[in-house]
Amino acid sequence: PRYCPSIEDKVVKFADKERHQVFLEPEGRYTNEMYVGGMSSSLPEDVQLAMYRTVPGLENCRIVRNAYAIEYDCIDARQLYPTLEFKDVEGLFSAGQFNGSSGYEEAASQGILAGINAGLKCQGREPMIIDRSEGYLGVLVDDLVTKENTEPYRMMTSRSEYRLLLRQDNADLRLRRKGYEAGLISEEQMQWLEQKEQMITQEMDRLKKTVIGASAEHQKFLEKMGSTPLKTAASLAELMCRPELSYEMLAEIDQNRKLLPAEVIEQVEIEIKYEGYIERQKRQVDQYKKMEKHKIPNWMDYDEVPSLRLEARQKLKAFRPVSVGQASRISGVSPADISVLLVYLEHESHMRDLKKE
Repeated sequence: PRYCPSIEDKVVKFADKERHQVFLEPEGRYTNEMYVGGMSSSLPEDVQLAMYRTVPGLENCRIVRNAYAIEYDCIDARQLYPTLEFKDVEGLFSAGQFNGSSGYEEAASQGILAGINAGLKCQGREPMIIDRSEGYLGVLVDDLVTKENTEPYRMMTSRSEYRLLLRQDNADLRLRRKGYEAGLISEEQMQWLEQKEQMITQEMDRLKKTVIGASAEHQKFLEKMGSTPLKTAASLAELMCRPELSYEMLAEIDQNRKLLPAEVIEQVEIEIKYEGYIERQKRQVDQYKKMEKHKIPNWMDYDEVPSLRLEARQKLKAFRPVSVGQASRISGVSPADISVLLVYLEHESHMRDLKKE
């Protein structure tokens, strides 16, 4: 595994290094046990003890639990739908490191999604699919079921194209509605979310519509805050876009502000300060969603699609993507192949509709 190599691996791979950093991490508040970070190992017990006692301060240490190495096998996650159900075994859902991922959070998040979808399937309801624009779990699952992974998959934020939208501060705004629709969120929690959304929208509208002039009072305020004086009237939202000004600072010249929860203020400030960047990313998401909504029907036979390159035909048959968007992310399927696929799907769908009539 790339992300947690043993000390003996490090010695071999980084033989040119003369030092290695070690962290002593307390195991808990009420214990004197320490975890030796950076020295995971699969060496024999006596060798481990001798090695740890070379660390300054650990000359007389005792080992409570020895370090150990693990090895695990995994499936090819391309056998799975984005719901984490096996394509060839209906009703069987798969999650965790077994799917080729690495890390506790990655495993736990897949378990949540697979469990939710297993429950929804038992109830005969629509599955929950989190796409790449809705959460890091969506990126994780899409990468696992679409791409060929040659090593354990770790969820890096850099793997997402929409990082401006996938922030921890707006997780409830992005995902709680999905949880409610699946029966996981209470009515009270959902009502609070709707109130919060309403408060954010109303406050953003108010700040955009509240205009202040270049009066002496306002100029004095801006000078005190180290901000450029006004030449013409400006809205409070425009002033908030200045890096040196914040929502709280503007309270001094904002006569009509209401008392709002801190989490609402946080969203208002982020959405206004970064509005241009966020809107641009939302437009990218709209284009992505158009491709995701274009589903590939079960009757699709890629051998029947004329002008489709051989490599693309083989990859599409092996992956069996559920949407044109997913097909476009398969390595070896080019934009030209996607264009051919779209034309074929439109023609075939039209011909099938005519037959039904």
